[in-house]
Amino acid sequence: MDFIINLLVTAGVILILSYAMSSVHVKSFITALWVAFLIAIVNATLGWILRGIFNLVSFFLLEAIVSLIVTALMIKLVDALVKNFKVDGFLPALIIAVVTALAVAAVGWITGGNEEYGMMIEPMQQLTEQYFA
Repeated sequence: MDFIINLLVTAGVILILSYAMSSVHVKSFITALWVAFLIAIVNATLGWILRGIFNLVSFFLLEAIVSLIVTALMIKLVDALVKNFKVDGFLPALIIAVVTALAVAAVGWITGGNEEYGMMIEPMQQLTEQYFA
C-alpha cells in the first residue's frame, strides 16, 4: 500500500512541478504516473547499484546527497525513455528529486506508515497526554 501511495505522491509532485517550472513537461497525470513507476523501478535497480558505488567512494559520509543526485540521474534516464515527459537540464531533475523526497517523507510521517515515524510520534503523544491530561 505504501508503494502505491508513494507512486501517487511522486506523480502528483511531477505534475505540479510541470506547471510550476517551465523546464519540466508532462502531458497528463497518466504520463506522470507512468514516469513515477519507471523512476521507482530504475531507482530500485540501477540506482541502487550507483548509490552503492558512489557511497563507497564518499565513505558513506554524503549518503543523502548521493541519493538525491542518483535519483536526479534516474529522472534524466526516464526522461530519455518516455516520449511525453521532458526535463530540460539536470537542475530541474535535482529539484524534482528533492521535492519528491520531501513530499514522500511528509506523507510517510503523516500516515505513520513507517515504524521509524511511529517511534517518533509515540513519545510525543505520551508527553502531550501527560501534560494536557
